[in-house]
Amino acid sequence: MSAAALAAIFVTSFGVGFTGALMPGPLTTVAVRESMQRGFWAGPLLAAGHSLIELALVVGLALGLSRFLVEDPVKAGVGIAGGLFLLWMGIHILSRPPEQLTAVGQPPSPSNPGATAHNSSWRRRWLRSPTGGEAASESPARMAAVLMSAAILVSVFNPAWVAWWASVGSAFISQSLEQGAAGVTSFYVGHILSDILWLTLLAFVLASGRQMMSGLVYRAIIVLCGLFLLGLGTYFLASGLVIVS
Repeated sequence: MSAAALAAIFVTSFGVGFTGALMPGPLTTVAVRESMQRGFWAGPLLAAGHSLIELALVVGLALGLSRFLVEDPVKAGVGIAGGLFLLWMGIHILSRPPEQLTAVGQPPSPSNPGATAHNSSWRRRWLRSPTGGEAASESPARMAAVLMSAAILVSVFNPAWVAWWASVGSAFISQSLEQGAAGVTSFYVGHILSDILWLTLLAFVLASGRQMMSGLVYRAIIVLCGLFLLGLGTYFLASGLVIVS
């Protein structure tokens, strides 16, 4: 076991992971939506849930799970189930009433009562505890459970995530295993740090600037997120059906 080899695994894993994290995907879309509604802590909590499912997957791949993921029935099932899940997410986002989509970031008014709880001491709230936005009455424990569960579901039902781990990820694991458990640990830490950094930075920017964002811009971003998920879901669903046929 070489310290230089472990450092190389960590740096490479972080670089590749950060490049992938920057690409638009379901988890980033959910992070945008939830950070604008719940505040800064949505980012770290989503990253924590994503970290847990990736830890389980890394362990599974190290034990030989990659051979199972490349089977056509598995790829078809993941594509169809993931496509349907992403379609459901997109429809859920787009079906929200317009008055809910414009509540965040707007000053309290008779026509926009939903902004009152959100605007109350928001600068202190998003730095102090995982509450805020329309989730002001939500307990920190419940918020953590909801967001971490959401991150796990979004990850598992994202066929691109499964495909990446079945190919690129499993190759990284194979190389990391040459350095034993320490090599796999270096790979995992480097990879997940890239996700944590990106989601936390994204949440920080959105939570900091949401008060300056007009309701129209906020609504446009949410609609774009919904349309993106519909397009991605349609693509993955079609890909899975092609394998079945």
